[in-house]
Amino acid sequence: MKKPSKILLLIVVFMTFLSCKQQQQARMPISRSSGTFMKESAARNKKLIAGEEGKIDSIIKSNPKIEYLASKKGYWYHYITKNERDTLRPKKGDIAQFDYEIMDLKGNVLYSEVELRPQTYTVDKQNIIMGLRDGIKLMHKNEKVTFLFPSHMAYGYHGDNKLIKSNQPIICTVTLNYFKPKEKIIPQVNITKNE
Repeated sequence: MKKPSKILLLIVVFMTFLSCKQQQQARMPISRSSGTFMKESAARNKKLIAGEEGKIDSIIKSNPKIEYLASKKGYWYHYITKNERDTLRPKKGDIAQFDYEIMDLKGNVLYSEVELRPQTYTVDKQNIIMGLRDGIKLMHKNEKVTFLFPSHMAYGYHGDNKLIKSNQPIICTVTLNYFKPKEKIIPQVNITKNE
């Protein structure tokens, strides 16, 4: 009777070895999303943006003497001081120095220019709100521009966790003081005389 138990033990060990050697396949999720959450979220966002654009449109219509321009990125702006002599604008990598002020759509100052100045920004290399990131590249040196940013071009869903609330459109008045190309570091070569 010893032989059958040894054979049985060998079969169990062999089967265990084979089962360990097989690759396990990833399990499929138990439930699959129908996409309704994404559709509802998109509908909420469209409604939110339409409401914000309606408020911005009423500001533009209440000031018919001011010529507001629509950007391709979904915000509006007008020039307070325009520089028509210069043709250069900041580009990626340039160092821009600017001052700005942030207001809500009712004109209440949230952050004054004195609180926020001066700002030094490496164009498209540093993290600032999307609206300013794009708007600064539209400006010439010494120009002052007022931007009307919907929340998705400003501080978005989170706000700034201080004075700017969730999904709050803002008015930014920006003065671009100057900009210059980022200085390239040229390696120095030490030359020694052989005597």
